[in-house]
Amino acid sequence: MRGVRRRPRIYLAGDLVFRPGAEAIFAGLKQICAEAGLEGVAPLDGQMDLSGLEPGFETTMAIISADRGLMDGCDAGLFCLDPFRRAADMDPGTAVEIGYMAAQGKPLCGYTVDGRFYPEKVRDYWRKAWGAELQRRSGAGGSGDLEDTDGIIVHSEGMVQNGMTEGFIRLSGGTVGVGATLCEAALSAIRVLAERLLPAE
Repeated sequence: MRGVRRRPRIYLAGDLVFRPGAEAIFAGLKQICAEAGLEGVAPLDGQMDLSGLEPGFETTMAIISADRGLMDGCDAGLFCLDPFRRAADMDPGTAVEIGYMAAQGKPLCGYTVDGRFYPEKVRDYWRKAWGAELQRRSGAGGSGDLEDTDGIIVHSEGMVQNGMTEGFIRLSGGTVGVGATLCEAALSAIRVLAERLLPAE
């Protein structure tokens, strides 16, 4: 219909697609987007025709292609930065999507229910998984003064995730929302995207 503006489309990225109740989680995020004047787009939206395929290489590539198409058609991205599979780091596929949409120059925001700084998450992971403590670095320079027992620097102080992932969000002008639930954490980030994408009244 002429004169009707389409709502800016927000790609809802994260490990949510792998979680139990994924459809309900996305429904909640889409509702928050709608209330802010945006249209939330979940990865599952592009996979309707792929649901009957057997797991395997071709199916995986089809899903990747569908997700890329959704990102290309969206105006901005919203990324869940929660730790993945009980580790300190986020879902690596979501990290790729951050880089992809950042390269397109689109506004990005993140959110998480785990607001601890990344080095704290690494410390906790090493204690639980390996029964080991972090130690002071023997060298100087870089972005951290701690290392694990393999000698790998523990970096990204002041950020909830690896600096490259959260950093690309920040460089796009975005923020990272923190809350007790996914929807609560996403709310402030969605409001930031709405302020950037919707015309001032």
